[in-house]
This record gives sequence, C-alpha cells and structure tokens, in this order.
Amino acid sequence: MEKNNTLLYGSITKGLISFAIPYLFSCFLQTFYGMADLMIVGMFEKASSTAAVAIGSQFMHMVTVIIVGFAMGVTIHIGHCIGANKKVEIHETIGTTIVLFGLISLGLTLLLFLLTKPICIVLQTPIEALDSTIQYLQTCFMGIPLIVAYNIISAIFRGLGDSKRPMYFVAIACGINLILDYFFIGTLHLSSFGAALATILGQGVSVLISLIMMKRLNLGVRISIRDIRWNRLLNKKILDVGTPIAFQDGLIQVSFLIITMIANSRGLIASSSVGIVEKIISFFFLVPSAFLSTISTMTAQNMGAHQKERAVQGLFTGMGIACLWGISIALFCQIFAPNIVGLFTKDFQVIQAGSEYLRSYVFDTFFASIHFCFSGYFCGIHKSGLSFIHNIISIFTIRIPGAYFASVWWPQTLYPMGWAPGLGSLLSGILCFYFYKKEKSTNMKIESK
Repeated sequence: MEKNNTLLYGSITKGLISFAIPYLFSCFLQTFYGMADLMIVGMFEKASSTAAVAIGSQFMHMVTVIIVGFAMGVTIHIGHCIGANKKVEIHETIGTTIVLFGLISLGLTLLLFLLTKPICIVLQTPIEALDSTIQYLQTCFMGIPLIVAYNIISAIFRGLGDSKRPMYFVAIACGINLILDYFFIGTLHLSSFGAALATILGQGVSVLISLIMMKRLNLGVRISIRDIRWNRLLNKKILDVGTPIAFQDGLIQVSFLIITMIANSRGLIASSSVGIVEKIISFFFLVPSAFLSTISTMTAQNMGAHQKERAVQGLFTGMGIACLWGISIALFCQIFAPNIVGLFTKDFQVIQAGSEYLRSYVFDTFFASIHFCFSGYFCGIHKSGLSFIHNIISIFTIRIPGAYFASVWWPQTLYPMGWAPGLGSLLSGILCFYFYKKEKSTNMKIESK
C-alpha cells in the first residue's frame, strides 16, 4: 500500500474531496455530453430530428447508467485488493473483466439492435420522428462496446484510487463530440445520424487514448495475455456487487420515466415544467452521486486494509459534506426558483408551475445525500443488495404512488407532486440507518466470539 493514497492515509476530508471533485467534473461533462447533441441538432435541423435525439439520448442514458452500475463491481473489488495489497488478484481481476464485459457488450449490442423498433414504439415515439429515432439508436447501439470499454477503464482507474484520469478521458470525448457535431450536423447535414456518429467516434478516441495511457503510465499493475481469461470466482465477486446496482439504477430511471408520463398526462404546461426541473435536479444530484462513488471506493480500500473505523469515518464525513450541499441548494431554490427555471423558458405559466415543483422536489437533494452515501458504503463492504432493497421499496411505495396520487388530489399545482421523490428518499435514508445498525450489530457479535 502506497503512503500517498489519500483514501487510505491522512486527512479523511481531504481524501474524500480530492477524489470526489474530479469525479464530479466527470459526471458534469457526461451530462453536458448528452445535451450537446440535442442543442446542436436543435440549431440546424427540424423538430422531428430534435425529437429523435431527445428520445434516443434519454434511452441511451438509461443504458449507460446500467453499464456504470455493473462497472461499480469492478471498482469495488479492485479497491478491496488495493487495500489488502493483493497485486496478483488485481491483474487477474482486470484480465477477467476484459473477457466478462467484452461478452456483455457484444450481447447487449446485438439484443438492442434487433429490438430497436419495439423500443421506439414503447417510448411512444411520434410517427414523424420514428425513422430518425431508429437510425439514431441503431448507430448508438453499434457503439455500446466503446461505452462499456470507457466505463470499465474508468472503473479500473477509480478502483486504483485515481479519479482524475477518467475525468480527462470524458473531457476528450466531450470535446471531440462537440466538434464533430458541428461538422456532421451543421456542415454535412447528417441530422440525428450525425449526432449519433459524433458520439461514438468521440468515445472511440477517448477509449484509444485511455488504453495508451494505461500502457505508458506506472499504475503499479502489469497485465499479460495470461491474465485475460475467464475466472468464474472473480466474475461472481464482480457481479455480486454490480448486478444489484445495475438493476437498482435501471429501475430508478424507469421510475423517472413513469413520473414524466404522469406529468405528461396533465398537459403541456405540467409536462414542460417537469421536464425542465428534471434537468435542473440532475445537475444538483451530481454532488451526492460523486460522494456515492467516492465513499464506495474509500470503503473498499479501507476494508481491504482492515481499517474499518476509517471506512465508517469516511461514510459520515462524506455524508455531512453532501448533506450540507443538499440543504444549501434546497434553501437557495426557495428564493431563486423562478430565476433558475427562467433560464430554460420564457413562458410565465411554465416558470410558475416549474418553480412550485422545484421548491418541493429540491429537498430530495438533501434526503438523497443520506441514502446515496450509505449506498456507497454498502457497496464498499460488498452488500450492494441492501442498496437495491431500500431503493426498490422507496420506488414502489412512495415515489411512483406518491407522484400519481399527488397528481390526482392536487391537479392545480405541481408542489405536492414534487415531494414524492424526497419522501421516497427519506424512507430510503431511514432504511439505510436500520441496515447500518443491524450490520454493525452483527459484526460486533461475530468479533466477540
């Protein structure tokens, strides 16, 4: 174990922040990456092309979130090996990861490519945009191996304690995508196909550069051809952590789609307001998401190094920072909600309705900070199933039913509907405290024997 590893040694606060900030910027760039296609298509093309990219990019975001969930299993296991100083197992883990996720990417590409049209129909794609959406998605689906490769390489770096280089990789992809968007869409007028092509080419260059960096940098690991093989035991360890996270994140995205459908049923003003606020909230959530990843990596490394107390201290320190962000942004929005919503629209009715929704919904940033940090800790101790359980309970008992009944009982305002996600996160937080206490009690009994 190297003494300059801030997740294992030194100030916990400094270690958390130094890891979280690059991850935060990576998330920001990925969010902007998805918005760039939509913005540029909107500048040069007709409404059907804009709709195609909007619908297609939303589905691709869900696919990417699921891939990132699976990749978390790689980060956690490598982090545990770093803490335990098991260098040979790190090599073996990276090798079997290449095989495992290579097969996953090929299977996912083939399946989604064949189901493109049914997917577009389920997403209620307008008939005018159907062909463009199919073309956009099929092009993006061909790039799934590159999406998987980027996220796995980033997961490996983060497991090793390096969150800066994944930020550089996504920055490169984002820059290339932006340039190619203008060329393919603005100059060649390739419409939605050009947007998808720019996306996968940007990811391809990013993956190539990241592979070169992995080979040239002294990361403390050297992968040989012998390491690239199927390892059933290591694959099980990776999937035991990654699968619950992937399913959990996928279902959360589905719940967002359902809430959007509920809002759409209330008319154009409600639909526009909810759509704008969802984009705003997605930016606010970047901080809790960054601390989820940071705490999971810190926990895995310190558990591997048998530094359980430091892992727990990291959990509550990170939670304190994330919650401070959450309550600060919630209070800020109580005053400036109209100004924030007004950045996206000039329609007075949308600003008014969106402000009501934002003022209640924004408290979810605070409540989610609690269960996001706990989820990171549970993943770090190889108990990601607990994160899956509390999220599923929250989704099906409060988030979706709460949004539906608020829509029925208070049809004139979006304010009550905005409380559904926050109350769902509050329930998740309570369940997380229960799981944490129960896990701690169980460990104390085991250690006393």
